[in-house]
Amino acid sequence: MVTRAVLRYVRISPRKVRPVIPLVKGKGAEEAVAILYSVKKKASEYLIALLRSAMANAKRMQGVEISDLYVSNIIVSGGPQMKRFRAGSMGRASTIRKRTSHITVELDHRAPKAADTAAVKGEHHGAAVNPKAHVKSRHAEAPAAKKAKGKAAVRPESGKKGKE
Repeated sequence: MVTRAVLRYVRISPRKVRPVIPLVKGKGAEEAVAILYSVKKKASEYLIALLRSAMANAKRMQGVEISDLYVSNIIVSGGPQMKRFRAGSMGRASTIRKRTSHITVELDHRAPKAADTAAVKGEHHGAAVNPKAHVKSRHAEAPAAKKAKGKAAVRPESGKKGKE
């Protein structure tokens, strides 16, 4: 259940907003607002307002608690540019582009993890489980790579012979 809020035509460059996004992405909604209060960037003011709007949108839905929401996605894209001119050297005019942004915030309901639900139901008995047991070693070579090792092979993209 995704809740979305969009802020369009914001008078700030997308390049200035993007460094703030990783600070809050994946965090809880209330925690993200608290983090943004401590960031000294103009973009944080816009993101705080947008997060609060998304949380207010989520309140209107039945069965959604604000404490269960997290920031699932934030997208910043460029909006229209206002073009202004300034005097340049040798009587020329230099273009100044005043950029705008479109910012989208998506909040999602955090589902309980499988391990958490198993612990609540009493199914997990403390047995050690290796999550990487099914993953092959990264040093293991594929059988085709072992055969071609040291022999000249035809590269499919060029059709030329050469060592791999």
